[in-house]
Amino acid sequence: MSMMRKLLLFTLITVGLGSWQATSWWARETKPAVLSGKSTPIIVTIEPGSSSQMIADRLSESRVLRSKSAWQVWTRLQGFKNRSGGFQAGSYAVSPQESLPEIADKIWTGQVVTKGFTIPEGWNLRQMAAHFEEKKFFTAEQFLNAVQQFPNSPAATQMSWLPKNLPLIEGFLFPDTYEIPAGSVTPEQVIQQMLDRFKAVALPIYQANQNQDPLKLDLLQWVTLASIVEKEAVIPKERSIISGVFTNRLKTGMSLGSDPTVEYAFGIIQTPEKPLTLTQVRTPSPYNTYINPGLPPTPIASPGLASLQATLTPQTTDALYFVARYDGTHVFSRGLAEHETAQQQIRDRVDGQPSPTPSAKPKP
Repeated sequence: MSMMRKLLLFTLITVGLGSWQATSWWARETKPAVLSGKSTPIIVTIEPGSSSQMIADRLSESRVLRSKSAWQVWTRLQGFKNRSGGFQAGSYAVSPQESLPEIADKIWTGQVVTKGFTIPEGWNLRQMAAHFEEKKFFTAEQFLNAVQQFPNSPAATQMSWLPKNLPLIEGFLFPDTYEIPAGSVTPEQVIQQMLDRFKAVALPIYQANQNQDPLKLDLLQWVTLASIVEKEAVIPKERSIISGVFTNRLKTGMSLGSDPTVEYAFGIIQTPEKPLTLTQVRTPSPYNTYINPGLPPTPIASPGLASLQATLTPQTTDALYFVARYDGTHVFSRGLAEHETAQQQIRDRVDGQPSPTPSAKPKP
């Protein structure tokens, strides 16, 4: 007789069943709850700290378990076998056409189901909020409220690496692809996961390269400038030189004159057909880098690794200006006259289109 069979018989006999009766009872009670037809898997969520009995109750309520007593026997058998681990919290896809051992093993080994989401580089909090609502994780308002409250939350105090007195976590929610346990997903869970990814992936880049940074930016300044580079750079090979232009402007005390910062202030995205107006460019805002020298108070989007790296190691250039073409590339200029010529040439090539307000517009 195998050791497993002996353990089973011993366990069942201890609950008052004879050997033959025990084997027959076990075979019957561990069968799938539904033996024929088609059954759709359901999501069952096991809360942290749930006991074996509580899990059996939850599965029984969901009609995927024949016998709560058999569940307890299965649990006791794991102890006899000295099996490591234990039932794990999470959300599980279980079917009434799965046997008790199949379901139990799934929860014991933590085979949770997950929801996936992808945040592209350059998205801001408003875009993330709309995305989560579209995926039916939670409403956009719930996400934005959680974001606003996070700097004063207990979770923030546990993240000593975040800049002190951070007004908003814009820029620190790392753009990437994520998997999160299915079931009831909260904004706080998503925020925590994205901040943890920033700490694991982005923070080491800053720590390894901050001594090479010509501007000696602190963490908040680094992410802020990188977010502007992210929004300006359409062509990857231009990312480093755009960073170099902004570095030159900051060194000389010139305003950055970046359109995306004004767009962020107004919550809009300009197009060739509807560029920023002169009134918008002249509207006071902490984020208007045409009016205010230096950096805005927070990032304007979540920069990716390439923009974060380019901001710490910008390309050496004499350029102080750049203007966007409508194919995503830019014309870089060293002086104001050269820049104005480039602007005019681009306007002349856009037949019938309104004159664009160029990125990095100079302050005379």
